[in-house]
Amino acid sequence: MQRAMLEESKPSLRQRALSARGAIAPIQRRLWNGLIQESALRFAPYLAATQVALYSSVETEVETREILAHALASQKEVFFPRIDRNDSAWFFQVCAETDLRPGRFGICEPAGVVSLSLEAQESAANRVIFVPGLAFDHGGHRLGRGGGAYDRMLMALSGRSIFVGLAFELQILEWLPTDNWDQRVHYVITEKQIIDCGAAAPRNGDLIVS
Repeated sequence: MQRAMLEESKPSLRQRALSARGAIAPIQRRLWNGLIQESALRFAPYLAATQVALYSSVETEVETREILAHALASQKEVFFPRIDRNDSAWFFQVCAETDLRPGRFGICEPAGVVSLSLEAQESAANRVIFVPGLAFDHGGHRLGRGGGAYDRMLMALSGRSIFVGLAFELQILEWLPTDNWDQRVHYVITEKQIIDCGAAAPRNGDLIVS
């Protein structure tokens, strides 16, 4: 899957990535979901964070329920994205699992009104944003669903947070095509490894999220 995808366009890559992820047997996916979340719960930046942003998994995305339960029990401030009527998105706080309710597209979203603030001078080391994706590469480049909502949110949080992608190992590619507005993640956690994307040499023209 790796080399054959190198020169493909984003739409083609999205279709291939969705198909590959959808082909994972349910029992295997449950096992890998558990391993990824266990690794995230031992991840030093997560343990040190006072604020954590998660996402509600869609279809075969890596799940975050175990991280949510642990973060709430650890008294971290937890946030989830919500898409407004004008299709803009931002993170809003949840204080319990019951604060998440189906939104416009059937995806569970926070029902509250307390948003993740950019005014407080929060250290980047104190805030971890867990990010979904269809594919990632070792340089931290991410292939999303194409709407751009996460890239806009990550851009606003650039320099103020640590971005962590959650993905199955088969979603890690050697190279992804990028646009100027694409935001990179600092780490990717899979069922097999934690990839430090800062250790990968940037390509010419890459934008580095710091």
